[in-house]
Amino acid sequence: MHKARWAALAVVLVTLGACGDTRTDRALSGAGIGAAAGALGAAAVDGSIGAGAVIGGLAGGAVGAATDSRDIDLGRPVWDR
Repeated sequence: MHKARWAALAVVLVTLGACGDTRTDRALSGAGIGAAAGALGAAAVDGSIGAGAVIGGLAGGAVGAATDSRDIDLGRPVWDR
């Protein structure tokens, strides 16, 4: 069951990897989304919430920095509205 939860978390990270047009915006928003998803995922499996947030933040930031708006586009970030 733990593998299914981690797989679902990976799908969330890839799907919600980032929003924004610049690489910085995408990395920051991806890190925030990833940290939240990682903390929630860790809480769901009775793991370390802090470690889940760090791992999720790093993964989300990496996905955000590695993609562009043609790959994943969730619109403008909150701080740019």
